[in-house]
Amino acid sequence: MTGFDEDVVIVGSGFGGAVAALRLTEKGHRVRVFEAGRRFEDEDFAKTSWDVRRYLWAPGLGCFGVQRIHRLPHVMILAGAGVGGGSLNYANTLYQPGGAFFADRQWAGIADWETELAPHYATAKRMLGVVERYPHSGPVERIMAGAAEDLGVGSTFRHAPVGVWFGKPGERTADPFFGGEGPERTGCTLCGNCMVGCRVGAKNTLMKNYLALAERRGAIIEPLRTVTEVRALAGGGFAVTTRRSGAWLRHGQRTVTAREVVLAAGTWGTQQLLHRMKHTGALPHVSDAVGRLTRTNSEALDGAVATRVPESLALASGVAITTSFHVDESTHVENVRYGPGSNLMGALATVMVPGDRSLARRLGGVVVRALRSPIRQFRLGSLRRWSERGIIALVMQTADNSLTLSLRRRFGRLTMTSAQGHGEPNPSHLPQAHRAARAIAARMRSEGGVPAEARGSWPEVFGIPLTAHFLGGAVISASPADGVIDSYHRVWGHPGLHVVDGAAVPANPGVNPSLTITALAERALSFWPRAGDDDERPPQTPVAG
Repeated sequence: MTGFDEDVVIVGSGFGGAVAALRLTEKGHRVRVFEAGRRFEDEDFAKTSWDVRRYLWAPGLGCFGVQRIHRLPHVMILAGAGVGGGSLNYANTLYQPGGAFFADRQWAGIADWETELAPHYATAKRMLGVVERYPHSGPVERIMAGAAEDLGVGSTFRHAPVGVWFGKPGERTADPFFGGEGPERTGCTLCGNCMVGCRVGAKNTLMKNYLALAERRGAIIEPLRTVTEVRALAGGGFAVTTRRSGAWLRHGQRTVTAREVVLAAGTWGTQQLLHRMKHTGALPHVSDAVGRLTRTNSEALDGAVATRVPESLALASGVAITTSFHVDESTHVENVRYGPGSNLMGALATVMVPGDRSLARRLGGVVVRALRSPIRQFRLGSLRRWSERGIIALVMQTADNSLTLSLRRRFGRLTMTSAQGHGEPNPSHLPQAHRAARAIAARMRSEGGVPAEARGSWPEVFGIPLTAHFLGGAVISASPADGVIDSYHRVWGHPGLHVVDGAAVPANPGVNPSLTITALAERALSFWPRAGDDDERPPQTPVAG
């Protein structure tokens, strides 16, 4: 088939989709990006997380914010929404994973990934404006350093690499990254609300780099368009059907055709499409391995909170994540903060209880603690000034555990569900996270002289871990029996369809995955031909095992 509406349609505008949009327009392709979320200017973001309509994503209820929350039987997922995807509400933290990630057996035999990805990590760091070491230090950073010392791992403590324009606080300046071709920027004011949406203009979201440059080169970005179908056409190419996000009646459904399609809707969105299109026959050749090796980064969200904190302690001042340390070889801990007033996510926090107990005993532990010290537990659990009284501990592991996702019919509708997958069982709690949270609480007491206590989360009490880094399920593989895409990110059986987002990541990186997703996308797009040139990528051939 010839005469497509577009050369390439990209589904999603996060780290993978943004890279695809820029690199393909640079190569002369006609590109259209569909994004389910809305477009934000700096002043459009919520001032605090209590502005639910601008903060949370629930389009059917009129909430078009940046924070998605999804639920599966084995995990609760925090993700992003909007033009720029997860970059709008991520913690602008850009670590490169260690050797265990590149050596994972799922993909180690395909290439020397650490060596091959090295130049693409360098490009990703330059494009995302990575500052290798957070340049400030305050009470939280001292508490984290002290907690690492108390745990006997002080040598692993470091300031985080972050994607922020620090400049002069609050001062507007011409683009400092791309020779003036990018948008103007404003120096970071350390307000702490990176994950609610940066109203200052300091955070290096994808709208400040990849997407801004892609639009200058002709990419068309359509916000508030949810892709409902990607169908392989008999003569080649694809038909992509969209509808208006959140519409109850006037859906505005329409279809465009494209020679090739890039799926970059985030792990949740990309898996939804692949599962559904395989089920309906729109993409009949998608591997039966879809949904396998879905990863949560073996993650936990715990922390410490005080009943009161003096103004001088300033726990909420800084960017979202500033430091980290390793509890052990495979377990990485970062401090996380929201800015003053952004207290909504505190509703997920509760008493920390041992995770190896039954549900009844875990719930009983919460009740007993509340009855023993009702006033103290009320004050600890209060959302008033929660972000100014606590430190969230984000804990990630390189452990080889996974979930398998599939479709099930419930109440007449097809929905995604989960089961334990390959490797160790996906953990419902991490003892290392509890140790870290207790050490942080102890340092808050000794450093700040405040009554602090380690805290867990309600999902953890119910045996459901939280993750902000949902990955995999359409992973790189040597053959369609082992995964969904080849080493060029082409879907096995549908080589004109590509997965270029977190769904392609084959293992738990044990650190924030945004830089890795960007590097993988840079590598994948580097192989694409310029418009009109021959495609030098080899035909899809499974690698002999």
